[in-house]
Amino acid sequence: MSAATPHPPAAAHPGDTPGKLPVAEPKQTRRAALRLIRLDGRAFAGMLALNALAAAAGLAAPWLLGRIIDEVKAGASLTTVDRLALAILVCAVAQLLLSRYASYVGHRFGERTLARIREQFTERALALPSSAVERAGTGDLTTRGTTDVASVGAMLRDAGPDVAIAAVRALFVVAAVFVLDLRLGACGLLGLVGIWFASRWYLRRAVTAYLDEGSANSALAEELASTTGGARTMEALRLERRRIDACQGAIEECRRTRLRTLFLRSVLFPVVDVSHVLPVTAVLLLGGALLMREPSAVTLGTVVAAALYLTQLSAPLNTILEQLERLQSSTASFARVEGPAPASRAAEVSPVPADDRIEVSGVRFAYDGGPDVLHGVDLRVRPGERLAIVGPSGAGKTTLGRLLAGMDVPRAGSVTVGGVPVAGLDPAQLRERVVLVTQEHHVFLGTVRDNLRIAAPSATDAELRAALAAVGADWAGDLPDGLDTDLGHGAHRPDGAQAQQLALARVVLADPHTLILDEATALLDPRTARHTERARWPPCSGAVRSSPSPTGCRPRTTRTGWR
Repeated sequence: MSAATPHPPAAAHPGDTPGKLPVAEPKQTRRAALRLIRLDGRAFAGMLALNALAAAAGLAAPWLLGRIIDEVKAGASLTTVDRLALAILVCAVAQLLLSRYASYVGHRFGERTLARIREQFTERALALPSSAVERAGTGDLTTRGTTDVASVGAMLRDAGPDVAIAAVRALFVVAAVFVLDLRLGACGLLGLVGIWFASRWYLRRAVTAYLDEGSANSALAEELASTTGGARTMEALRLERRRIDACQGAIEECRRTRLRTLFLRSVLFPVVDVSHVLPVTAVLLLGGALLMREPSAVTLGTVVAAALYLTQLSAPLNTILEQLERLQSSTASFARVEGPAPASRAAEVSPVPADDRIEVSGVRFAYDGGPDVLHGVDLRVRPGERLAIVGPSGAGKTTLGRLLAGMDVPRAGSVTVGGVPVAGLDPAQLRERVVLVTQEHHVFLGTVRDNLRIAAPSATDAELRAALAAVGADWAGDLPDGLDTDLGHGAHRPDGAQAQQLALARVVLADPHTLILDEATALLDPRTARHTERARWPPCSGAVRSSPSPTGCRPRTTRTGWR
């Protein structure tokens, strides 16, 4: 119920990438993209249809201009020229209107899809095992939920619709040149070979480069978060230089990865700029040669129309290639956003425990391949019992608590609840069965009511006040707006003891079967802590407490625990 930062590092689960959340494979990313398109398939199809109509309307102007040239050359009247010019104007207006509406439909499709991506990411992040999140660090998860989701949103909102429109226009323009004259079309297409080679070279390297950049950004965010969060501890231990060196190393890695992506862009864009001129030049040279040698094979209007089409081609190609960098960056971001999906889905189905009895049998545990810190631990906690585990710092109390809470997996032996491995329970079942509360705490932005209803969304105000009273949070009644008082920056900022009481009140409302208290009242004054420990908690199977001393561990029939 509280956002706990454990003392030791988390152990790795089998199949996990050590220290990092997974990144989706290209096939998984494509399937996810197709799934999102199917969810709003009508809007996507409408966007493509409107883009096609807009592109078709845009093809009329060069062809009509070529007709005007040929008609004037043949001695046509002014009325004929005016009629063709009016048709050009009508087609231009139609193209403008269709393009604007296509862009509108595309932006709405992008916003709805982005909303789905945000919701899915939030659900998957909440469904992740706590150990996976701790190994990855809050920086990685935060970067994925903010920077990467924002990058995907920019692609859906801006780059995606623009590229869709440009791709349809480019396809129609190339087809129109071939319809005018196969030789001119082939010549123009050959002039685009430079763009094809440059794009192929770029695409082979871009996704990996942008994934590296995203990973470096996550590492930097994690370094900064851990440094600022533990600033006072580092000052006390005189570790400032070590942390500065670590942050500088993360910054240097970010700089290196960004220089890599910058280099890719610096090669692509100049080649593209030169390649735009080649098709038009090649068509004009070939058209001129054909007019001189075989005047009957091609008309001046056809050559002019083909050159204008290829000139028009530069605009959609520029759009595509300018957005190519954003598309590659967004593709890498989408892979990172989709990465937690398998881990969260793997925990969706789990067996139901037969009862609430916790059993620890022959447990051995070691951190990151080091020596065992627990050696053959056996333990049984029956419903209604309270268990106190005491010992000096480093004895393994916190480690055992984490194993009981399913946050770590033993190297040998088993930890079960009702015959089911605790670590195998899905997060929803695990939170109902076992809750670990440490001396760490977190206050969420929002009101007091919002902070408490995280544990029990349907709780009444009377139940919220009773939970606060149970943990001795008398200060809540003195707040200016009561339960409606805003908490956080710019509002009421609870001190450490008050924040810890909010966390404990959430536990009262959640009413888990087993509660593990790891120095959960360490920040409270002795009188409040004693009141909280003696409070009548809601019925549950038991509570477990770890404590450096045996004081304050009165047996109770409602809960089992250690401190």
